[in-house]
Amino acid sequence: MRAALGVLALAVGTSAAVLGIATLGLGLRRGDERLLRNGRRYVFVVLAAAALAAAAMEWALLTHDFSIEYVAENNARATPLLFTITGLWAALEGSILLWALVLGGYLAFMARRFRERATDPLVAWATLTGLAVALFFFVLMLGPANPFKTLADVPSDGAGPNPLLQNHPLMAFHPPMLYLGYVGFTVPFSFAIAALVTGRFGEGWLADTRRATLVAWGFLTAGILLGAWWSYEVLGWGGYWAWDPVENASLLPWLTGTAFIHSVIVQERRGMLRVWNLSLVIATFCLTILGTFLTRSGVVDSVHSFTQSAIGPMLLGFLGIVAAVGIGLIAWRGDRLRAPGRIDSPVSRESAFLANNLLFAALAFVVLLGTVYPLLAEALQDRRLSVGEPYFDRMTTPIGIALLFLMAAAPALPWRATTGEVLRRRLLVPAWTGAGVMVAAVVLGARELAQVLTFGLAAFALAGIARQFAVGARAHGVARVVRSNPRLYGGLVVHVGVVLVAVAIASSSSYSTKREVRLRSGESATVRGYTVTYLDSDRERSGQKTTVSAQVRVERGGDDLGVYAPAISTFPNSTSGIGTPSVHTGLREDVYLTLVSSPNERGRVTIGVAVNPLILWLWIGGGVMALGTLIALAPSLQRPFRRREPTPAVGLRRQNDEEREPVPV
Repeated sequence: MRAALGVLALAVGTSAAVLGIATLGLGLRRGDERLLRNGRRYVFVVLAAAALAAAAMEWALLTHDFSIEYVAENNARATPLLFTITGLWAALEGSILLWALVLGGYLAFMARRFRERATDPLVAWATLTGLAVALFFFVLMLGPANPFKTLADVPSDGAGPNPLLQNHPLMAFHPPMLYLGYVGFTVPFSFAIAALVTGRFGEGWLADTRRATLVAWGFLTAGILLGAWWSYEVLGWGGYWAWDPVENASLLPWLTGTAFIHSVIVQERRGMLRVWNLSLVIATFCLTILGTFLTRSGVVDSVHSFTQSAIGPMLLGFLGIVAAVGIGLIAWRGDRLRAPGRIDSPVSRESAFLANNLLFAALAFVVLLGTVYPLLAEALQDRRLSVGEPYFDRMTTPIGIALLFLMAAAPALPWRATTGEVLRRRLLVPAWTGAGVMVAAVVLGARELAQVLTFGLAAFALAGIARQFAVGARAHGVARVVRSNPRLYGGLVVHVGVVLVAVAIASSSSYSTKREVRLRSGESATVRGYTVTYLDSDRERSGQKTTVSAQVRVERGGDDLGVYAPAISTFPNSTSGIGTPSVHTGLREDVYLTLVSSPNERGRVTIGVAVNPLILWLWIGGGVMALGTLIALAPSLQRPFRRREPTPAVGLRRQNDEEREPVPV
């Protein structure tokens, strides 16, 4: 019954998408407003069908309906309730179902948000494009990624989820956040295609999609950081980012999406970068499809990826169609996409935003090349290559430092042009602050140029942000400064979060200490001032797993920091043990404990001890970025900024402080 209900829901969703596309297409061709209003209603049927299919799958998981192949392969009677629920996105078919559900939600939001403009061709084309994307994923589920396939011989119990996916509660949050980010970029992509088709590629479609873009970017940011946290807490290697191909797949659309959010401001303010913005939106959506291919086709070996599947060629075909349509439309509209504005001075905010975009594009290219090149070499030359951390660290570090500098300097630069006096007033104190921090870092022992520059530019950025908040507080009062322009000050809060993340990465990557110690019960070892004492071991058996843990006391300077229990778990469907680290978290540094080997015949255990500085600030920085995104989405108390048509610059305009130059809202 559950399988039949699920297949019926998928069929309804597919039919609704087809009918919606046909109705909207016919309405656009005839100019029939009644058809355009009716066409948008199919979006809600698509959402209802996806929700019904997801509910049917959850019902099957919760009732252990092993007649459904997906349930038999990804669920077991001993699986805890939380991981039974998260089984919906624990494997390929369920993850595509979650994608369709999230996409249905975004499309329904879009249809309701623009319900008063249902007959507007721009909105109609955007809705049609979104339905076309939904149709593709429903076709996947009716074909090679059907989550409701049934078994002729029903097993008495299932295999259970992948052990790595039932070892930490973060599995309940990390994948859904990523999907909310990935899928959310369908909305700006749909409006970009609609703008190109209708020829309305001014600033209107940007305003229509600003909130949806920020929401998608915020969720993707949270998903990436939660994934790093999951890696740190589950995989047991002591790190949070390994430049894994699937990690890179989530980073790529984040990079182009971040570039788009910045360059949008230039188009709204000066009418520039139209081709660039349309290209960034289309590239971001294409990279989400590429990420889906890398994760779900089985072409890469990764702890994050799923097994080999038949959907890889379909995803590549869809990616090719999307890219061809986007590039073709931009080429078709090329003459009309010329921007009316131009850059008046290389030392201006629009110049800094352009440089910022070029650096983000370069960073995305470096990551894409390192991720895809081994796959191309294997496909074309039958050679297995590996591009590891040295390549990524060497290539991305200088770009990251340049981006950190622009993040500090760009918000302080005026539009159009500036004078030396204005630059001194706005940048002198932040620059001296950064220089002082660099000197202090060298005195305290920092020797690597990249780390010294990161610390100095972080201080430069924080001092500049503090100055801008002070300027705003003088103009609007402390209580109203954020509400006066939430887009500006929300962005500055996001920048604070980025600074915290950058400092945490620079510190933890350069100043971590790792050792393995072999201890008998009662023996101790000291690692960078921390004394770890092995007390005893414990074995716990359940239907889900068998766990061997070591009780380890951690002390520093005579202070008892507590007893921790790193462990190794063995699952019925896995031949190797899965480690579970135990972490003492502090504001200054973490003590990261792993059980490398269980007690041997002599009672000795091998314990991995890592001391990682400032890791907590990585997660705090992510929280600050999320807070900044929420602030940027808040309504403003000031009147909306109306962009004036660009005029030729004659000399330098009078330079105003930030409170007199509101960013468009």
